[in-house]
Amino acid sequence: MAKTVGIGHQDFEQLIVNGYFYIDKTKFIKEWWGSGDSVTLITRPRRFGKTLNMSMLEKFFSIKFAGRGELFEGLSVWEDKEYRELQGTYPVISLSFANVKESNYEGVKYSINQILEDLYRQNIFLLEGEFLTENEKEYFRGVNSSMKETTASWAIHKMSDFLSRYYGKKVIILLDEYDTPMQEAYVNGFWNELTGFIRSLFNSSFKTNPYLERAVMTGITRVSKESIFSDLNNLEVITTTSNKYEDAFGFTEAEVFRALYEFGLSDNSDVVKKWYDGFSFGKCTDIYNPWSIINYLDKKEEGTYWANTSSNSLIEKLLREGSQDIKQTFEWLLDGENLVTEIDEQIVYNQLDQNEQAIWALFLASGYLKVNRYETVTDAYDNWKKEYTLGLTNLEVKIMFRNMIQRWFNRVRPEYNRFIKALLLGDTDAMNDYINSISQSVFSYFDTGKNPSRKEPERFYHGFILGLTVELADRYAVTSNRESGFGRYDVMLEPKKKGDDAIILEFKVFQPRKEKELSDTVKAALKQIEDKKYESVLIAKGIEKERIRKYGFAFCGNEVLIG
Repeated sequence: MAKTVGIGHQDFEQLIVNGYFYIDKTKFIKEWWGSGDSVTLITRPRRFGKTLNMSMLEKFFSIKFAGRGELFEGLSVWEDKEYRELQGTYPVISLSFANVKESNYEGVKYSINQILEDLYRQNIFLLEGEFLTENEKEYFRGVNSSMKETTASWAIHKMSDFLSRYYGKKVIILLDEYDTPMQEAYVNGFWNELTGFIRSLFNSSFKTNPYLERAVMTGITRVSKESIFSDLNNLEVITTTSNKYEDAFGFTEAEVFRALYEFGLSDNSDVVKKWYDGFSFGKCTDIYNPWSIINYLDKKEEGTYWANTSSNSLIEKLLREGSQDIKQTFEWLLDGENLVTEIDEQIVYNQLDQNEQAIWALFLASGYLKVNRYETVTDAYDNWKKEYTLGLTNLEVKIMFRNMIQRWFNRVRPEYNRFIKALLLGDTDAMNDYINSISQSVFSYFDTGKNPSRKEPERFYHGFILGLTVELADRYAVTSNRESGFGRYDVMLEPKKKGDDAIILEFKVFQPRKEKELSDTVKAALKQIEDKKYESVLIAKGIEKERIRKYGFAFCGNEVLIG
C-alpha cells in the first residue's frame, strides 16, 4: 500500500515519525561527512529538498537527538556501523534565512537579529551556574533584535565557543537559504549596505572560528566571492554543474518511476516526464523537482506546482526590464530553441543590470534553464572558456513564463486583446487606437532600467513581441530579427493554418532630422520591408504574395503610428 503523501513537510523527524512518503537521501550524510570539507556551499533551485536535507543533517548529528537512531533505521546511512556510532554526537547550530524577505536594510538586519536571538534563547541553559563568565553572560543577554551590527556579527562565533566548551566538541553549523537576503537587497536597492554586514557575519562564523568542526550552507545562487566570501578560502562550492552530491537533491528518474509504480500511476510516466523532467546536476541528467512530483502523486493530475510555489519577482524584473537582446533571446527559448553562451556561476548581483551572462547564470541556478550541452572551448587567442547550450527546463517552466508574460498586459488586457483581433482582421484604424492605449499604460513598465529612454522603445516593443508570441502561439509562428531577403526583419507572423494571412511588422523610431512627422517614419519602415525583400522567406514557403500583409510601426516616445 502506498504511503500518505504529506505536502510541504520540511522537518525530517516529522516526515519519518508520521510515516509519510519519503525518498531516501541519507546517502548524502555519508558523502558529505566522508568528503572532509570544512565549509560546503550547495546551490540548488527552490523546492529541491535543501531544507529537508539540512533538517536531516541536524537530526543525524545533533546531540539534542542522541539516542534517536530509530529515525534512520531502514535508511541507507544506517547500514554502516561507523555512521550509526556518529548519530547524535555533535553540538549543532541550525539556522535559516528563508524568511528574511524585508524590503529595506533595517528590516533585513532586524530579521537576522531575531534569528540570532532565537538561537541564544534555545541555548539559555548556558547561563545557568558559573559555566560562563560575567562578561560572557553580559554578551549573551545582549544578543537581541535591536543589537548593534558588531554584536550580531560575532553571535554565531561566540555561540560556537560556548557550545564547544560545554560539550567538549567543536560544532557543526548549518545555514539554510543563505542568499535570500541577498536577492531582496538587489531587488529593493540596498545591496551595498547588506554585503558589509553579511561579510563580517560569515567571516567570523566560517573563517575565523576555531570552534567549527564542519559547516553546510545552502541557497539558490552562488553569490560572488568578492561580494560576501572574500575572506573564505576554505569554502567548497557545489553548483548545479558540479558532480558532487549530484543526486542528493531532487528526484532521479528511477526514483520518480518507482514512486509512480507505488501509487499506481506508471501509465502516466510519459506525461510526468514531459512536464517535470529536465533538470541536471553535474553528470546526472533527468532530475525532477520534488515539489511537483509530490503534488502529482497526491493530486494525480499535472499542473504548474513548482513554478507557482513562490514569488518570481527577481526573474520577472530581469526579463521584463531587460534589453532588446534579453527579450529576443527569451522569445527564441519559448520557441524551443537553445541559447549558447558563456556562464560564470558566481552571481554578481550588482552586475545584473548590465551583464547578460549574469542574468542567464541566475536563470540556470534558479532552475528555469537546463544545460543541454557543456564544453570547454578556446577562443582566437587560445583562452579557455566554458560554453553552455541552454534551453527552457520543461513544459511546467514554459507554461509559467507564458503566464508571466500574459500578466504583463493584464492592466490593458481588453485593449491588448482588441489590438490582436484588429491585427488579425487587418483593421489599421483600430490597431492604432488600441496600440496607443497600450503603450501609454505599459511603456514605462518595460523601460525602467537604470538609464531609461523613451526615444529607444526596444524594451517596450520586444516585450510586446513576447506577448504576441504567447497570445498567437496556436495560430502563428512568431519570430523576430531573422534573416530574410537582404536583411533582418523585425517581426514575422507565419500562419500555421492555410487561409490565414502572413504578417510582417517593422519598427522604426521617429528621427526629426530626417522626417517631418510620424507618417514619414511609417513610410520609411514600409519601404525597408520592400527594399530588403523580407517577404522572400514566406514566398519560398509557398505563401502567396497577396496573402502577406505588411505594417510599419513608428515610435515617438510612447506615441505610436501604424500604417
